[in-house]
Amino acid sequence: MPESTLTCFDFWCKAGSASETTGEEGIAHFLEHMVFKGSQRLGPGQFDRRIEALGGSSNAATGFDDVHFHALVPPEAAAEGLDLLLDLVLEPALEADAYAMERDVVLEEIAQYRDQPDDQVIQQLLTRCCPDQAYGRPILGWETSLLASTPALMRRFHERRYQGSNCCLAVAGALPAGLESRLTASAMAALPKKDVEGGGVQRTTPLRFKAGHAAIQVPRLEAARVLMAWPAAPAEDQLAVMGMDLATTVLAEGRRSRFVQHLREELQIVESIDMDLTVLEEGSLVMLEACCPPDLVERVEQEVQIVLAAVAAEPIHANELERARQLVGNGLRFSLEAPGAVAGIAGAQTLWGHSKSLLEPLIHLNHWDPETLRTSVFSQLQTEQAFTLVALPGDED
Repeated sequence: MPESTLTCFDFWCKAGSASETTGEEGIAHFLEHMVFKGSQRLGPGQFDRRIEALGGSSNAATGFDDVHFHALVPPEAAAEGLDLLLDLVLEPALEADAYAMERDVVLEEIAQYRDQPDDQVIQQLLTRCCPDQAYGRPILGWETSLLASTPALMRRFHERRYQGSNCCLAVAGALPAGLESRLTASAMAALPKKDVEGGGVQRTTPLRFKAGHAAIQVPRLEAARVLMAWPAAPAEDQLAVMGMDLATTVLAEGRRSRFVQHLREELQIVESIDMDLTVLEEGSLVMLEACCPPDLVERVEQEVQIVLAAVAAEPIHANELERARQLVGNGLRFSLEAPGAVAGIAGAQTLWGHSKSLLEPLIHLNHWDPETLRTSVFSQLQTEQAFTLVALPGDED
């Protein structure tokens, strides 16, 4: 991106919560914290201070499938920024004193998460529709596992996952002269290519989704919730993912979408209604959330079913599809304007072995017509194929 004034390094690793074994629940996210507590040659906080002194910034995030660490620096500081980032993620110190202190921080983060009624409702939905698998448990993990963990356990996890084909480094933005040779001589290039303790290419298994219906009471929940979840295609099936993205846009993006227009604008039975697609490697998830008064929950469920049955019975209008195509396409185009976003997309795709042109999703959008969406996508988004969770405000225990 020659017009950019910054260079982004984005280190990706197949070390999300789905990589954890029994007893390691939460270790992936905890390791993300510990990485910033110092490496073999960087003291606690020194990485952040040095990146900021270069005029840059950094951040990290742990997901179900993977974790990534990125640094954004001026191009003249690219060589130093690269060395700092790789030293941080590949050679963490994991000292015992810092481990104990940071574990308390993570445990407090879990307590705060559990204290948020809205977050707990979403977690309850995931736990029920994805039982006995990583997508159904919190990325933050469980207190019992974290309290029993040790620096040695974390180091074994790091050594098992941060190796060979589990890792990818994406670079985007201004690419200064000599950067390619710097990369080929870096610690990234020196990673073993063979499997280490079974840490090679992570084999994904199909999403095990469970349909059903449940109701819960949640203290301090401000309004009732009707939540629904459906399984969708895994990330590698980009064509199907784009079809589902179009469908959720038709149904719940903006005032002209089917759900918003019918349930909020016409019937006025919901305060809000949203529908999102979360793209995951083992199988994506579509989730709907409607907020409404408790006495209107059954009516909301009925009207959602009516809307979904209608789009499965008759093709949507051509202008609805064109509007959705524009919204989804523009979202993709806007995401490719900044080097950080470009590095993130390219890194995740390369990590999981489905690299494509960053603009290829725009081509996939043109594959979908109203009838194909009806038969291949809307037919999957029916209430009998969903897990529905009704959450009602409840009294404090």
